[in-house]
Amino acid sequence: MKPQRFALTPGEPAGIGPDLCLLLASQAQPYPLIAITSRDLLAERATQLGVAVKLLPVSPDAFPDKPAEPGSLYVWDTPLAHQAVAGKLDKANAAFVLETLTRAGQGCLDGHFAGMITAPVHKGVINESGIAFSGHTEFLAELTNTAQVVMMLATRGLRVALVTTHLPLRDVADAITVERLERVTRILHADLQQKFGIARPRILVCGLNPHAGEGGHLGREEIDIIEPTLERLRAEGMDLRGPLPADTLFTPKYLEHCDAVLAMYHDQGLPVLKFKGFGAALNVTLGLPIIRTSVDHGTALDLAGTGRIDTGSLQVALETAYQMAETRL
Repeated sequence: MKPQRFALTPGEPAGIGPDLCLLLASQAQPYPLIAITSRDLLAERATQLGVAVKLLPVSPDAFPDKPAEPGSLYVWDTPLAHQAVAGKLDKANAAFVLETLTRAGQGCLDGHFAGMITAPVHKGVINESGIAFSGHTEFLAELTNTAQVVMMLATRGLRVALVTTHLPLRDVADAITVERLERVTRILHADLQQKFGIARPRILVCGLNPHAGEGGHLGREEIDIIEPTLERLRAEGMDLRGPLPADTLFTPKYLEHCDAVLAMYHDQGLPVLKFKGFGAALNVTLGLPIIRTSVDHGTALDLAGTGRIDTGSLQVALETAYQMAETRL
């Protein structure tokens, strides 16, 4: 059996990603965890934070088989274009960020890593550099030649996947099509089985409209699109409940008996999840041939280099990636 190694990308070098990696190094890990970033960046940020971390160089020719000792961190050195200053974006380092993601993603495809965990990137500065970039999800989908992926956020006791993601609210209803809903539901169901080890996932599905359309009086998407699609998938054996009104679905009566919620749009499901799991939630990209988890927060430029950060989200992202990899063994 190949050793289970994991790649960790710190994201935007001016943000809190490098800080998170360094603080995490104080904790024992069950598997080798390799930070793909600039060794100089980590050394400088460690000095700024006043933390002592032993940076252990690794290369693709000699990846470690054993976890690093607490207080140490494996680093696959990836040079910066310019020295990074905590809190100050520099578009010259945009290509560096994408190179770390490429190394991690390709390493997963090649079997060097069992999964990858990502700290936050800054989409704006990457685009300002002249590189078109929509986000981790789209970048990894292209890298792995994956046609359709699904965003799911999770915290202890709740998983929420999205049919649509970053769309203006006025465009959401048009984007809820039979084809999209079916694709997303199939991916969610399959990954709950294959990556989370749930033999028969029970999925609660939100309606789009208030009161799930109120029998057509508040919109017909439930009648014309959502219910017929769910009924067809139920006939294949999927355990799908809904469409249910979102304002009653997110209550203990329903949530204690489900494995995931499928929300129709971003702000329908994620506010509830982030309230429940503030500081301890993560992002999982479903549908990829690799395991990828991420923190659920941004680059926090104002906190970079201060030490006033919480590693809770990154720790949950790590634990989930480990569990997913163990399930797939």
